[in-house]
Amino acid sequence: MSTLKDKLVIQTDKEPTTSPNKVSIVGVGDVGMACAFTLVQKGLVSDLVLVDILQDKLKGEMMDLQHSMAFVKPVNIVADIDYKVTAGSKVCIVTAGVRQRVGEGRLSLVNKNVQIFKSIIPQLVKYSPETIILVVSNPVDVMTYVTWKISGLPHNRVIGSGTNLDSARFRFILGQELGIAPSSCHAWIIGEHGDSSVPVWSGVNVAGTLLKSLNADTGIDASAKKLEGLHKKVVDSAYQIIHLKGYTSWAIGLSVATLIQSILRNENKVFAVSTLIKGFREIKDQAFISLPCILGSSGVVGVLNQHLSQEEAEKLKNSVSIVVALQNGIDIKTPEKQKSVCNSM
Repeated sequence: MSTLKDKLVIQTDKEPTTSPNKVSIVGVGDVGMACAFTLVQKGLVSDLVLVDILQDKLKGEMMDLQHSMAFVKPVNIVADIDYKVTAGSKVCIVTAGVRQRVGEGRLSLVNKNVQIFKSIIPQLVKYSPETIILVVSNPVDVMTYVTWKISGLPHNRVIGSGTNLDSARFRFILGQELGIAPSSCHAWIIGEHGDSSVPVWSGVNVAGTLLKSLNADTGIDASAKKLEGLHKKVVDSAYQIIHLKGYTSWAIGLSVATLIQSILRNENKVFAVSTLIKGFREIKDQAFISLPCILGSSGVVGVLNQHLSQEEAEKLKNSVSIVVALQNGIDIKTPEKQKSVCNSM
């Protein structure tokens, strides 16, 4: 019996079942939905998958986004608690985890979120073995390392959102100081996404003009104390927003979308994202922290050999040591591995 669609459309070929621009998001909290909304609004994906354990919220968020299709480029949006729907994803974004509470440091979240990741990451790799995983959950550097260990994926295909947003905040604050648009202020925050992050003052420039060439110390007309204050503003930004509204969402959503765009479109743009640092700057530790990375269709396709002053290089090593110290105290055995150990006893 012919349907209305059969009467309307003469099918000339089978509809495609896979998409090179399929992105899955695990976690439909404020951050996950900010990422989803931005990806839809920018028209970056053809297929968007939402996964969570909260069925009602999951369905509601899916329907809300689906109802926007008259206003944006068409996107096939599906949602389910079953990870099967993520099959064939080019990128999987992980935002799931315990929310950071007012006054709670990012690093204190790690043990709770490691347990959550043990159930998430194996499922993503099972259904999308060629995927790139982008970790957004905090503490992002440690959780990216955990993801790499659990997933078994090449390190170039496991990326943390890192200090991409920190760098954007840095540029915004510098723009306010200089009276110049943030997009025209070229400045980087590297290292841990947290209190030990490193502002690369030696490289701050506007239109290729190093501010250091205008001021012997940093290029900003300020005392060392004020410079520390500017960096503190960057570090404290998330804590302040959480205190004021309960969570961060819009800026991280836009930050993640820029990373996804560079991957899906193979743009080879440079971002400060969390990557395996072993082998860089004589660092021998297996840890993930942010460096300026080139993002393309295979994930991290290169890491820039960024010029750092001696002081900045020392601060970077200190940042690594803080992340490594935390890693050493966590258990990242997957449930399957733990079971096999028990059976052998």
